[in-house]
Amino acid sequence: MNRKPRIRRLASPCPEEALFVELTRTANLLARRPAQALKGEDLSPPQYNVLRILRGTPEGLLCGEIARRMITRDPDITRILDRLEKRGLIARSRPDCDRRRMLARIQPDGLALLARIDDPICQIHREQLGSLGAGRMRQLMELLEACREELVQRF
Repeated sequence: MNRKPRIRRLASPCPEEALFVELTRTANLLARRPAQALKGEDLSPPQYNVLRILRGTPEGLLCGEIARRMITRDPDITRILDRLEKRGLIARSRPDCDRRRMLARIQPDGLALLARIDDPICQIHREQLGSLGAGRMRQLMELLEACREELVQRF
């Protein structure tokens, strides 16, 4: 008889802590394969995240807004942007209205890189999460969004 191995859950007097641990472990597992695929393109997950953010805003974004939209907080957004600019994937400029600010825009090479890795990354995510089915994925997304909304309001 083929049985799936049961995932051992941590004993915790606090169900919220147990849920936090499960979410963190799952997120860590889900992040591994895309990170390996990005490594083949000499991209880190935060660099990929910046490119995805900038692809959605061809007019560019201020560095602070990019940092705000990141999946995970990275205190060194400037270094990430430096590396992407050095590779010609983004360009930065100072808006005339406020010379203290820096605007970043994705470049054609950045768009080409994203186009090249979109399908492989999407396939990884399908393999990882597709078995949940559309309804359960939607339900999970709604639960996670509700949790984030409450956290944003509180903290």
